[in-house]
Amino acid sequence: MGFMDDVFSMARNDVKTIVLPESGDARTIKATAKILEQRLANVILIGNENEIKSLSGGLDISKAKIVDIEKFDQMDDYAQTFYELRKSKGVTEEEAARTMKNPLYFGVMMVKKGVADGMVAGAINSTGNTLRPALQILKTAPGTKLVSSFFIMMVPDCKLGSAGLFMFADCALVENPNAEELSEIAVTSARSFKSFTGIDPVVAMLSYSTYGSAKSDLTLKVVEATRLAKEKAPDILLDGELQLDAAIVEAVGQSKAPGSAVAGKANVLIFPDLGSANIGYKLTQRLAKAEAYGPVLQGIAKPVNDLSRGCSAEDIVSVVALTSVQAQKGN
Repeated sequence: MGFMDDVFSMARNDVKTIVLPESGDARTIKATAKILEQRLANVILIGNENEIKSLSGGLDISKAKIVDIEKFDQMDDYAQTFYELRKSKGVTEEEAARTMKNPLYFGVMMVKKGVADGMVAGAINSTGNTLRPALQILKTAPGTKLVSSFFIMMVPDCKLGSAGLFMFADCALVENPNAEELSEIAVTSARSFKSFTGIDPVVAMLSYSTYGSAKSDLTLKVVEATRLAKEKAPDILLDGELQLDAAIVEAVGQSKAPGSAVAGKANVLIFPDLGSANIGYKLTQRLAKAEAYGPVLQGIAKPVNDLSRGCSAEDIVSVVALTSVQAQKGN
């Protein structure tokens, strides 16, 4: 069984309810049919029932719950809750009522109210538009200072990492983290990796330098982030700064970082910035023909995940399953 087979199995063991606010997109409807058929989640679609059923064609989405904002009888309560959350930021009651008619905000409020366990969007909305309601309504998880993201990478015919299984972070959200932020990404990613895979994380803080082989503001940032991460989570096996080959190839690790418990064994790779992380995961995906699952957001109080606007229906199914598992584990 592969990684997603395990995720699907976990999702089925404790079926959660996921809200999909982009019901006007055909990929969302196709994904809904697959999700329900495979019993991966209960689905709430936000939109007009007649329009959704028309778009579904011959697909069976009969078990999906359809919620029409225009007919929703608890809208006043939702708007009042949003007003209470945001009045200190200058939001008026009238603005709160208008905002709640936005399907993304409405969907996140369903998660806040416990009607849904998580939300998945982004097929037709930008990351900013998807994430903003989550941060305004759900905020960050207790003890977490930063929302970040990760990809699970499954590299075929690979003995590195955990038999080809890796986590890459942050590939999608935090553009140029400082040392404090990078340490937060590392600690949160390590815990996410353990939660999703059951495998103990071995975390490498990546750089173009290993143990001081080069020195610049860029390498010193990673050195400081490593120190902070070890201070925050001494229970996590983590080391840096390490070049990629030193992090994942045992012979190179022994040569460049002798004595390191991480060098040559890393399965969680923390990149120093969004540019290197995004390039790294796409290189791995295209050249090594790796399966890339994500981006999965971490650090939000309840699970909300973002899709690529180029996603397929199958991608939506996978992200819904991942979101369901996050909801199970309280991530």
